[in-house]
Amino acid sequence: MAKKTQFETIEPVGARVLVLKDEPKRETKGGIALPEVAEIPTITGRIVTISRQVEHDEDMPLRQYDKIIFHPKNAIPVDFEPDNQLYVVPVEDVVAVFRKKGSDGGEE
Repeated sequence: MAKKTQFETIEPVGARVLVLKDEPKRETKGGIALPEVAEIPTITGRIVTISRQVEHDEDMPLRQYDKIIFHPKNAIPVDFEPDNQLYVVPVEDVVAVFRKKGSDGGEE
């Protein structure tokens, strides 16, 4: 009987980040519940891990735990755990980073 290998970590390679995608919206800001077929697609998430290439690139303003907006076309879903929302996203598909007022993008 073959032993099933279980992975504990994922490290993106190249100019990529690992993103935990936000849950799709099921309710409007006004409190109106949306049916399943009318969910507003969500393309925001939080960076879980960054590759070494991104980490050492001073021109790349991405850091672990940053909340980002990304283009989902080239995002690769990761089947790491059941019901997860993990995606490997190329940095060129990250279109924006949320920053607090006065934040310079460095560690807080």
